[in-house]
Amino acid sequence: MQEDRFGNPIDPKVGYARGSLLRGSSDEVIRLNQAGRVGADFIARQGSDKVAICTGNLRNYPVSHGDLGANCEEWLGPGLFGDELRQVTIAHLGGQGHEQVAAINRTSAGIIATILALCAERDVVSLVPAGDRCHASVGRGAALAGVAVHEVHDEAGLIAQFTTQAPRLLIITTVTSELAMLADELVYKAVALAHNNNCKVLLDEAYGARFRPVLTAGPKALAFGADLVITNADKAGLSGPRAGLLCGNPDSLIPVQAKASELGMEARAPIALGVLRSLQGFTPELLLQEVEDGKQLSQALIEKWGAQRVTASALGPKIDEQDALQMVLNLAGVEQCPWVPAEITAVIGMQMLAAKGIVTVNTHGQPGGRVSIRLKPTSGALKNAGGAEAVAECLHEAFKQTAQHIHDRDWFSRWLFGEA
Repeated sequence: MQEDRFGNPIDPKVGYARGSLLRGSSDEVIRLNQAGRVGADFIARQGSDKVAICTGNLRNYPVSHGDLGANCEEWLGPGLFGDELRQVTIAHLGGQGHEQVAAINRTSAGIIATILALCAERDVVSLVPAGDRCHASVGRGAALAGVAVHEVHDEAGLIAQFTTQAPRLLIITTVTSELAMLADELVYKAVALAHNNNCKVLLDEAYGARFRPVLTAGPKALAFGADLVITNADKAGLSGPRAGLLCGNPDSLIPVQAKASELGMEARAPIALGVLRSLQGFTPELLLQEVEDGKQLSQALIEKWGAQRVTASALGPKIDEQDALQMVLNLAGVEQCPWVPAEITAVIGMQMLAAKGIVTVNTHGQPGGRVSIRLKPTSGALKNAGGAEAVAECLHEAFKQTAQHIHDRDWFSRWLFGEA
């Protein structure tokens, strides 16, 4: 089993080490519940206008009072705005006009439903940028389908997979949550190779659907020719709600939509309507402002800790979870501690939430999500928190407090779960 640099065995299902407090998904759910309580306490003290969403996901519900009638009615409402949602989605993703659309309650649910509907009991091939990995839902969906996932990073790896087996589904993550990006040319080649081998293609475009066209002048998602594309309704300039938006050829999409409906994964009318309003409200300027705010925050963190510890992405800074643990050990003046990196970053995130209402994936991420410290400020987040310097100072204080309590199990447990 692979280990992290501290000798902790890495759980291959999630890509990080489990600890003695955060032992698995159940403990992470309890941690998520605690984050809800800490966030509610902050709002009671400071007000909701001081909350700073730094997850990269702005999960609002952008509907008007006039929408809260027939459009949100569960039986007939989708028929009132369904075609408008289809047209707006096709334009957003660069389709040709024949594509169909389905709103799913989560992007990860859409990925799992696609695997269950299309892999036909054959292994899944996953293409991701080198040095990164696909979303945890790919592995979970494959496990539910009883098949394996073969992850590759280049054209040679793809060719090897299609030479040795006959996969029915290729999932391509064009831009990961760490904002690593595949070359457009490789994506085109991968789609063509798959189709030449009677293999369906799903593009995971949670970030890429807007990141690539706006920031790199690259093609829109459906221009690559994939059978299906899925994106988030709350990432990279979209305002929410949290949902997945699936679009593609009807012969591929309808079986996936059916599987999602069988498993209760479909988005209901009010959520689908919110997705439509989110798409209609998108402008490139919204994403460009997030980029500018992320740049300011990256500069502030690099000035405090240096470029060796802080990586500046297009949407904000990142500190690897293992680097975060090492930084805490250095501050504490010790060489080891009882905690794995995921527990360290979760405790740091919880302190930032309590102190300044800074919401991170370390407090509000779902079980199996990334555990690095990633600060991707959404619209208004930096202003709400008092600016980039204030966020950097809050993070620094959380590091210091964690170092001071490095061997205090009760202190860690109270922050993570609300009790010792």
